[in-house]
Amino acid sequence: MSRRTEPPSGWPPPQDAVLAGASVALRPLAETIADRYFASFPEDVQRYGGEVARAWEVHDTLHLLNWAIGAVEGYVELDREVAWLARVLDARDFPLEHLAVNLELAGDVVMERVEGGADVAGRLRGAAQLVRRTAA
Repeated sequence: MSRRTEPPSGWPPPQDAVLAGASVALRPLAETIADRYFASFPEDVQRYGGEVARAWEVHDTLHLLNWAIGAVEGYVELDREVAWLARVLDARDFPLEHLAVNLELAGDVVMERVEGGADVAGRLRGAAQLVRRTAA
């Protein structure tokens, strides 16, 4: 018997973060990343359903962006948080390569849209490599 994936519930993800003293709106970034993600992995829409797939993609990406900014600011251990998320997703049979690509897409979007975001983008790309090493 397979269980239907439910939309995210509980504690909501952060909507913004502070990088070098400036507020960064995370939701527009996460929405752009989600658009690119589903262009790469349209099968996830079929697997989970459009609304649920997008809700989870944006939810998890908001956390990833916040963690990456927190890592640059010195108060989050990004590798630990990403490793935890990878374990959760792996237990749910979610392809970890999709998580790695999501992290790379996040790095790209941060480079394009966040002033002073190079270090954040680098952390996100490094986390993608960590996921790939872990999944191998």
